[in-house]
Amino acid sequence: MERTGIDLWVGIFVVAGVAALVMLAMKVGNLGTYNVSDAYKIHAYFTNVGGLKATASIKSAGVLVGRVDSITLDTQRYEAKVVMSIDKRYQFSKDTIGKILTSGLLGEQYIGLDVGGDTEMLKNGEQLKKTQSAMVLEDLIGKFMYSKAEEPAK
Repeated sequence: MERTGIDLWVGIFVVAGVAALVMLAMKVGNLGTYNVSDAYKIHAYFTNVGGLKATASIKSAGVLVGRVDSITLDTQRYEAKVVMSIDKRYQFSKDTIGKILTSGLLGEQYIGLDVGGDTEMLKNGEQLKKTQSAMVLEDLIGKFMYSKAEEPAK
């Protein structure tokens, strides 16, 4: 009888551990719940999206306001087209700036929205006119090395 009681508690502990690992994986994988039923879609073009992925967060002032729906290459412009779902509770002006930013130790990339001063708001299907692409570490290192190479020797 004592053996079955221990087995039961071990089983409960294992199930709780697996559930905790699944929740952690969902959090790290940015797959948490987000209700997209009450959302409107906007899109933006970026010259480089870096490691941005579909389901990435969209934040304004640190608050989650939406998720990235899809990322595709526009063959007319040869830029990445990012389609975003924004919660209808949050309205953004037409001169809002979209930036690809990095957060956390794992380097999770997300889109940050900086609100402008326009009184007219973005509507479903409209485009963000101003964007700032992801910073690529290799490009920054290359620019630094090139600028150092141009300096005259002392």
